Amino acid sequence: MRRIAVLGGHGKTGRAVVAALNDRGARAVPLGRADQADLAGALDGCDAVYVIAPNLHPDEPEHVADAVVAAQIAGVPRLVYHSVASPYVPAMPHHLGKAESEDVVRRSGLAWTILQPGAYLQNLDLTAPVRVPYDVHAAFGFLDLADLGAAAATVLLDDGHVGATYELATRVATVAGLAAEAGVTAERVDDPGTHPWLSAMFAYYDRHGLPVGTLPLRSLLGRNPA
Repeated sequence: MRRIAVLGGHGKTGRAVVAALNDRGARAVPLGRADQADLAGALDGCDAVYVIAPNLHPDEPEHVADAVVAAQIAGVPRLVYHSVASPYVPAMPHHLGKAESEDVVRRSGLAWTILQPGAYLQNLDLTAPVRVPYDVHAAFGFLDLADLGAAAATVLLDDGHVGATYELATRVATVAGLAAEAGVTAERVDDPGTHPWLSAMFAYYDRHGLPVGTLPLRSLLGRNPA
């Protein structure tokens, strides 16, 4: 049985990856902040590691570099990095951190793959009127968490994905369109200004959305996405 570490495995992204790995018959090992003190030790005996950084990490390239070094020390040959769709966007600082992290991964000497997910469908509560601080008619490539987990398990367990970078989206839609399908309304509201990086992201979404292609996910899953 293959042993796969999931760094950041206790969040919603990590739980989706862990569940998909277990469904595929692998032994998923979720790792959290408590494992950072001896990450190399926590990775010992693993066949691969899936790296998810905390949301809005102040120095994601350093976080990812630490994971790379730990994998090298532990002798883990395979690393998959959870990035973001359109990582190189100067208007979004946290996306730029992921672009730099991708460069760290590509130069790691490990057998790497990079996944670039779109916005999660599960981030929208479609059981009530939807209010978001950006244009509800902007186009997005939305990703279902179950599809993400299945794609991650595929690239971690199957051959042919080393050196690949995949954008991931289940469907292209607008917030207004998704809300209409669910029978609720959608409206743009003012940015609450909770974090400058989030404000920058909302401003970018307001102007450009975040389109993501759906073909890579369909190809990875060998079926239509959820």
